[in-house]
Amino acid sequence: MSEPVFRDDMLVELIDNMGDDKRVVRAARVSTGKDLAIPGEAFETVSGLIRFLMKNRHGTPFEHNAFTFRVECPIFVSREFMRHRIASYNEESGRYKQLDPVFWIPAPSRPLIQEEKPGAYVLKPGTMDQYDYTVRTLKTVAGAAYDAYERILAEGVAREVARACLPIGIYTSFYVTFNARSMMNFLSLRVDDPDSAYPSKPQYEIEQVALQVEDVFQRKMPVTFRAFRENRRVAP
Repeated sequence: MSEPVFRDDMLVELIDNMGDDKRVVRAARVSTGKDLAIPGEAFETVSGLIRFLMKNRHGTPFEHNAFTFRVECPIFVSREFMRHRIASYNEESGRYKQLDPVFWIPAPSRPLIQEEKPGAYVLKPGTMDQYDYTVRTLKTVAGAAYDAYERILAEGVAREVARACLPIGIYTSFYVTFNARSMMNFLSLRVDDPDSAYPSKPQYEIEQVALQVEDVFQRKMPVTFRAFRENRRVAP
């Protein structure tokens, strides 16, 4: 039996990106035939136009760029990510490879208690006994499930059948590619920011992913990101 590995982190790696803040400006200006970038153009000019586009929800100039990330997370997190159908995905396949015995457990800082009603519930810390019991149980289940998975494979059964006994806490990896407009839509829903026009309460783990995506966005397109924040996270 393979020894399970347990993680509580979400890995987000930028693979490649194309375009920047000036690309947004050039895409907007092509409508007037003035899309060629002016060398040394003042930051204030670029910033002002981007703020105008964001405020007035002229969204298409924000689409002429691309960001590709590689994400490692549990399957239950990847499915939340893939609800965003404004991106392109390729995920590792349990049909074509034996899945690795890597499983999620909550970090000690992860809230455990859910109160109030669905759609408006509040998460609060659990007790140490609750945390210890949860981690112990998840490890037991993961170990038993992966042992069963390997036993089924050893019988010569296809990987696409054997994988059915694995829990959604097993880690997967995937590539996701989207443009800045799509990224802002994703971030508006997956980051808890009290200054948002429409505050969102994402699941703890998907927010861990989103914050890493947001860090890349802020570094690569700082003017656009600033305008997004000033517009209270309303995607154009």
